[in-house]
Amino acid sequence: IRSIVRQSKFRHVFGQAVKTDQTYDDIRVSKVTWDSSFCAVNPKFLAVIVESSGGGAFLVLLLSKVGRVDKNYPLVIGHSGPVLDIDWCPHNDNILASCSEDTTAMVWQIPDHTPSRPISEPIVVLEGHSKRVGIIKWHPTARNILLTAGSDNLIIIWNVGTGEPLITMDDHPDLIYNVSWNYNGSLFCTTCKDRRLRVCDPRKNEVVAERLSPHEGIRPMRAIFTKEGNIFTTGFTRMSQRELGLWDPTNFEEPIALLELDTSNGVLLPFYDPDTNIVYLSGKGDSSVRYFEITEEPPYVHYISTFSSKEPQRGMGFMPKRGVDVSKCEIARLYKLHERKCEPIMMTVPRKSDLFQDDLYPDTAGPEPALEPEEWMDRRDADPLLVSMRDGYVPPKSRELKVAKKNVLDTRPATRRSMSAVDGSSLPVSRMSCLSLPQLLEKLVEEIQNLKATVLSQEKRICDLENKLSKYTNGTV
Repeated sequence: IRSIVRQSKFRHVFGQAVKTDQTYDDIRVSKVTWDSSFCAVNPKFLAVIVESSGGGAFLVLLLSKVGRVDKNYPLVIGHSGPVLDIDWCPHNDNILASCSEDTTAMVWQIPDHTPSRPISEPIVVLEGHSKRVGIIKWHPTARNILLTAGSDNLIIIWNVGTGEPLITMDDHPDLIYNVSWNYNGSLFCTTCKDRRLRVCDPRKNEVVAERLSPHEGIRPMRAIFTKEGNIFTTGFTRMSQRELGLWDPTNFEEPIALLELDTSNGVLLPFYDPDTNIVYLSGKGDSSVRYFEITEEPPYVHYISTFSSKEPQRGMGFMPKRGVDVSKCEIARLYKLHERKCEPIMMTVPRKSDLFQDDLYPDTAGPEPALEPEEWMDRRDADPLLVSMRDGYVPPKSRELKVAKKNVLDTRPATRRSMSAVDGSSLPVSRMSCLSLPQLLEKLVEEIQNLKATVLSQEKRICDLENKLSKYTNGTV
């Protein structure tokens, strides 16, 4: 007799918010109207786009730095307009890319320690769009390959190691809503305001498949590639019901699955885990996260459960699998943005045993790239290089971004808003690497002392000026 209950180890995924002392509080989350997730997270850091006067900024915290965030905590402040999207590099946990209304994208090296002052110097500034840049996505398997999409309807693919645009695609006649790479980064899919879902082959510079109105409604759609190469979409019906779809891009005529959800008006942002084939749906303004398992048997998209809370979400971050806690049978972790805080939500599969549950944790994408930029441009494809989760994942130490061939940093003048170098005592990295350890330590101590002396002299100067100002205002002069 065939079992009536569907067999799946993910039938009982349980969502739970962390205790209040494990949240990140007093974060002024950005109020800009843009349907990105405003939050990016990896095994080391949490990054959140925040409110900022005179330009765009985001906050980067070590994951361990829970609790109240000091109002003077140093931000990352290079953009001259609001930041619209951020994305951590999958191959280097200290590298983050951002894009902004100021028409640029920037790539940042984030130190492992808490910075003492705002970070205002990006490693690379990518200038090629003529309007605001709203989408930024690293390539899943090739080193230093980054995609940006702007309101000029262009998609540009960059080699951030040289700062050069490699590919520019102008196939979209209207605003691009989202972009998603497939599992090995050979293709990406897009949704657009012209209501078309497209599959693009960037190295051929062509759209290889498209479907008009996978959802009948005119509200924004989202689309992501699954590991098997199908496309999961969220959108709206003609009657403004929210709707999910699963499509085979080699046969766009009929959906594999199409199901209506509810009548809420927030765009559903999908977060997908290729290891478990579970997709987590978070609508901006919703106070719940629904999750579904995608399988090869009908009905193909299986509802699992809903995590509900009282507060609506302003955005959401999704931890890569190598950042979850295997000892707690955690299979996913979301970072929910409230108006003034960020709250981690753990998704677990309850198990009685304390042993490593290898059926929950197949090998997952690790931090090493499978391809160099030149190999990818030569039409080589490779799946992500996998690592075992058996011993929990230990992130590697901070690595400098490797700049290949022509080093954009040697020719580029100092970036805008740069802080002047202090009395020339900073040594370039190349010279530092030639020094012995005692010499290096001596130079670093000397530089720290010089910086401290400069700060003290500036503080004294500020103090003198404030005294002079108070004398004027009190009428004593």
